[in-house]
Amino acid sequence: MKAALMYGPNDIRVELTKKPDCPEDGLILKIMAVGLCGSDIRNLTSDSRKGNYPFIYGHEIVGCVDEIGPKQTKYKVGQRLFLFPGTYCMECDNCISGHSENCENEHVAKLAGTGGFAQYIAVGGEKIHYGGIYEIPDHVSYEAASLGEPMTSVFACLENAKIGYPDTLVIIGAGPIGDFMASIAKTRGAKRIIMVDLNAHRLEMAKQFGVDEIIVSKLDNPQFAIDEVLRLTGGKGADKVISATPANATQAQSLHMVKKGGLVVFFGGVPKGSMTELDTNLIHYNNIWIKGHFGASYDQSKRAFALACSDDFPADKFITHILPLDEINHGIELTKTGEAIKVVLHPWDESFYP
Repeated sequence: MKAALMYGPNDIRVELTKKPDCPEDGLILKIMAVGLCGSDIRNLTSDSRKGNYPFIYGHEIVGCVDEIGPKQTKYKVGQRLFLFPGTYCMECDNCISGHSENCENEHVAKLAGTGGFAQYIAVGGEKIHYGGIYEIPDHVSYEAASLGEPMTSVFACLENAKIGYPDTLVIIGAGPIGDFMASIAKTRGAKRIIMVDLNAHRLEMAKQFGVDEIIVSKLDNPQFAIDEVLRLTGGKGADKVISATPANATQAQSLHMVKKGGLVVFFGGVPKGSMTELDTNLIHYNNIWIKGHFGASYDQSKRAFALACSDDFPADKFITHILPLDEINHGIELTKTGEAIKVVLHPWDESFYP
């Protein structure tokens, strides 16, 4: 099969490799579309495997069942499936309490998650048993269904942060995740959305997703974006601020953009080992609440996938580029420069869609 193998930082080669064997109690999924995620790009451009290469990334996976094992009875050949990368035991304390995204069972958590930048992927019986696999409605395209994965964490974040009317929300980061957040926040009733980013082009594109005001921040003047948020909110600050970039600096900035008693959410993962310098006096005296967010529970993932497949979500606006798998390096550049909102790759399509 064809796959995009990572041999090291920025060394991604599309080549032929062995098709996985079908597990006796599992299936082989023919991957029809796979989204290119910001975390994939971060992993592909850094020494994410610490020398353990080659490796296949890609976790926004949708496809159709190509083969089933003799002991697999739940799915049939030809079924169209969305493969949620999270897998939870539903037996540990966190799962039982409704926070399956914090599942304590490391073995179960590793049953799914990556391998999507290829034409096929093996899905084992344990993953099928524990769940997180959803059937794609007939009227929904594979491309739209692939948005179900990035939607899950955004959906869960906004729900857990109780975003709604009449919130003024600041989103730092105008990438695909920030755009998802703006769209869903408006659906949830947020009254005013202010988006902050260094890239003016990205910010202009974000306006179509319900962003009310944009702030082009300045790398050499972090105070500028803070002052603009305060100006737009009459000196009060926003009700809630979400830092949705992989940068320590925006986490530090966010504390100065939120009102007294407001909520700050750290959504974007920052480089491992890095530390964010926080003004703890500001946190203390302004009664600022800080929440970290990662992942989604099974319940949230299922509802997020349903939303991604519904007419209430403008999937076509988010997917700006559909490329063959051979063009993965081009897709990375389009995303990094901000020309693309969301890139979806076709492992079986040799044609180029600008």
